[in-house]
Amino acid sequence: MSEQKDLKGTPGPMKVAFIGSECYPFIKTGGLGDVMYALPKALIRQGVEVRVILPCYRCIPDRFKEKMTFRGSFMMDLTLEGRTFYVGIMESVVDGVTYDFIDNREFFDWGNPYTGLWEDIPKYCYFSKASLAILNYLNWVPDVISCHDWQAALVPVYLRTRFDLTPVGAARSVLTIHNLRFQGICSIAHLKYWTGLPDFLFDYPVFKINDSEANMFKGGLAYADRITTVSATYAEEIQTDFYGEGLNGHLWYHREKLKGIVNGIDVDIWNSRTDKLLPAPYGEEDVLAQKPANKRALQERLGLAVDESKFVVGLISRLTDQKGLDLINTIFTQMMDDDTQVVILGTGDQRYEDAFRYYESVYPGQVCAYIKYDESLAHQIYAGSDALLVPSLFEPCGLTQLIAMRYGTVPIVRETGGLKDTVEPFNEYTGEGNGFTFDQYRAELLLDAVRRGREVYLNDRASWDAIVLRDMEKDVSWERSASLYLELFEELKG
Repeated sequence: MSEQKDLKGTPGPMKVAFIGSECYPFIKTGGLGDVMYALPKALIRQGVEVRVILPCYRCIPDRFKEKMTFRGSFMMDLTLEGRTFYVGIMESVVDGVTYDFIDNREFFDWGNPYTGLWEDIPKYCYFSKASLAILNYLNWVPDVISCHDWQAALVPVYLRTRFDLTPVGAARSVLTIHNLRFQGICSIAHLKYWTGLPDFLFDYPVFKINDSEANMFKGGLAYADRITTVSATYAEEIQTDFYGEGLNGHLWYHREKLKGIVNGIDVDIWNSRTDKLLPAPYGEEDVLAQKPANKRALQERLGLAVDESKFVVGLISRLTDQKGLDLINTIFTQMMDDDTQVVILGTGDQRYEDAFRYYESVYPGQVCAYIKYDESLAHQIYAGSDALLVPSLFEPCGLTQLIAMRYGTVPIVRETGGLKDTVEPFNEYTGEGNGFTFDQYRAELLLDAVRRGREVYLNDRASWDAIVLRDMEKDVSWERSASLYLELFEELKG
């Protein structure tokens, strides 16, 4: 348990507030929602007192809203004009985590969480300031405030300006980059109006990126006490022109406070032993015996030729360029042979959806393109495939390769971001490694990685089985990641 002295010298738990725009199971559009759910739970298991602050979106299902209790309300000023807005607090406690939802119909009572940047800028200016105001209102002052992505990037700025002399001003801030591609860029005038922040912040060291535009993420990175990313490799990559999305120089300047910590996965949800969606659940002790039964069930469900000897390659992904779909499309026909079957699950760009439907028609019994998302099928693909493709152009962390390993399915990945940090290339001479990798973003290198994997599967089953077991033994839970976050929080608190 993490303990420290309070103001009276009495030992007490570390207190951490999480502030972010989404959180499973209330609202989730991507990996951010998973992290906001799993990391607080893991920290609680390590003795940390946690509170999560979220917008109370209209689209949160009623079954969750019905369990919320009203904790109070107040009016808060915002904008250069000092307009006042209602801040309501709806609270729910789930699995030991306290969730405080900010209630304001003007900002959160329409559409999906992310509607359009012009509308979202005011929404998350309000959200960032209200989150800090709520902590003061509840008289709950955290040691550390953990903020996530651009939607919460104003929190460190408000903390050190408008709230610096209030109780919550005693907290330190950590800003986590989940995906640097999205930054909250708008006109300087728009951001200045809605934040109500002083003019000196709208210069190049903080918000300003050119003569007319400001960047919310840039300002938060400048003011945060620490910056984290979701893998060590991504932390290095974003300091380069290719991956830095225009902020590489800014991040290089702040590199001393930048650290990468790989995400984990919820090993209760992703557990091949207890997974009720699998035809034949299994663990490390019987994976080699039970995995073929899951392969047969997958083949039968998707209309593929039922043959345990086939090399089944799975792809569970958004069908976009960022996920490396252009590489797969380029080498697809070369990848196929009589020993190979491919299963695709996902939706995305029309050209990729159409391409995979075409390949399904060309290779009946060998290819299935399931162009929608189906949770039960995703679990069965993880269990029934031999390998999983993740050839991303960039991947801050990646979860599919972690889930695949948890299910004894061997990842074939590009060496970028969290993929590089979690998948060690198989070495045929030493027998070490837990997957197959390629470095440069080139289609022929992806093809080579697939062929190397298939060759080991077909002709060196002992080595393949050893890789499967190493993957299943690898700790991909949140416990290790949470320990690293806790070390960072304790170091920050001092």
